[in-house]
Amino acid sequence: MRVVVQRVKTSAVSVKGTIVAQIDKGLLVFLGVGAGDTKNDVDYLVRKIINLRVFEDQNGKLNYSLQDIKGEMLVVSQFTLYGDCRKGRRPSFSGAASLEKADALYQEFVQQVKSAGIKVATGVFQAEMLVKIENEGPLTLLLDSNKNF
Repeated sequence: MRVVVQRVKTSAVSVKGTIVAQIDKGLLVFLGVGAGDTKNDVDYLVRKIINLRVFEDQNGKLNYSLQDIKGEMLVVSQFTLYGDCRKGRRPSFSGAASLEKADALYQEFVQQVKSAGIKVATGVFQAEMLVKIENEGPLTLLLDSNKNF
């Protein structure tokens, strides 16, 4: 499982011109599910993301997590995180999970974040979305449940 995490002041997702999700201060998480991913990958990434110390304390140090600041999370499914561009000019997405598996693990991820007491908003799985981001910092991180990066 791969994620791109961005610290945001605000973020919103629109589908066909209608805002379907919106958050204030928190994290925007683009979530990609790989073919070999399991619930263990979800468990690892949820714990990691909600406890990442990426918010500044009174001294400007990154000492606070999403839980510490009672921030919000916007989760957007993005199979293109499994795009392989090493050969040719067109990305291959053969490493991405099937739609059914990806949706199930995406829903599990969202549920676990909610269970941790975080306010969660979501994009629409498999929809064409417009994501508006007010990236704070900017602070953008890449995480992989296999710890490849």
